[in-house]
Amino acid sequence: MMGTGVFSEPTFESLLINKKEVVALFTQPDKAMGEEKASTRQVGKGMKSIALQHHIPVFQPFKINSDEGLAILRDLRPDLFVVAAYGQILSPEVLGVPTRGGINVHASLLPKYRGAAPVQWTIANCEKETGVSIIQMSPTLDGGNILATVVTPVSPEETAGDLEARLSILGATIALEVIKKMEHGPVTGVPQDISLATKAPKL
Repeated sequence: MMGTGVFSEPTFESLLINKKEVVALFTQPDKAMGEEKASTRQVGKGMKSIALQHHIPVFQPFKINSDEGLAILRDLRPDLFVVAAYGQILSPEVLGVPTRGGINVHASLLPKYRGAAPVQWTIANCEKETGVSIIQMSPTLDGGNILATVVTPVSPEETAGDLEARLSILGATIALEVIKKMEHGPVTGVPQDISLATKAPKL
């Protein structure tokens, strides 16, 4: 499992509840959130806590694509990467490690809002609906084949935090469905229409 922050947690917990073998957690290195505030909140702290409670090894490389990161991944010999808001782009070499590739839980209806802040751009642009996409990971940022989607309306009263929390639960549900299908054989995805792709960079 690779993920950082609250959006990742429901997917991680769903894997554990459903007895999927998680060989390790990769999450971002600890760092203070908001230098202007005397905050002790840590990036990835919730994910780390979940992992440690279940005696799952935790790795926090500054660069997952480094020789060190690649060596750790190869030693683990994973079947599948499950990624949700990890915060680092995986290189082709890293993506080639798992025997079944990787899936990514993304908080938008791809190809719309590719990037790090899909929820924030959904709210900023007053979208009336959004959703979650499960995609096959590829070297192109959020550009892999779509394996599953779920659509949901956006309430005018919802904040980015509210929406992210709701999408995280929807994402965990459909991610598990995709994983169960993959256990019985290859899952065919639908290529994204590149002409409809938009970006959602950090705000």
